[in-house]
Order: sequence, then C-alpha cells, then structure tokens
Amino acid sequence: MSLDRSLKSGSGLAKHRNVLTRAERIERLAAKGNFDPADGDPLGLVKVANRKLVTGKTKKKGKAEEAAEGDAPAAAAE
Repeated sequence: MSLDRSLKSGSGLAKHRNVLTRAERIERLAAKGNFDPADGDPLGLVKVANRKLVTGKTKKKGKAEEAAEGDAPAAAAE
C-alpha cells in the first residue's frame, strides 16, 4: 500500500511556511525591536510577513563565452 503525500516524512518540515508559530513571531518582532519579551503581551501580536525569496536562475555559459573568458585573463596578464 502506498503512503499519502501529506503523510510522508523527511524534508516536509523544512519547506517554506507562510504561517508562523507564536514563538517564531515573537522571535522576529524582538529582533526588529517591536516587541519586548519581558513586558509585552504574547496575545494579539501584529502580523509578521514570512515571504519566500526566489532568486533568478543563472544561464549556462556556452563554449564560445567560456573560451572568451579564458582568453581575457591571459591577455590582461601580458
């Protein structure tokens, strides 16, 4: 019998989550200086954005570009 996708373990907990736990929200707000753990009320916290940053992929260099880069440092050294 196969296992449902939602029940599989492993890297499932390492994925990006939009919703933070109260402890994670307090941690981020305290780091910004918007919350004092000693005096602050942990209930009714402000919203904390948890955005996933996606970086652009780099293009693979062609053979002609690699050859041109290989020649440039040699020409600069002369």
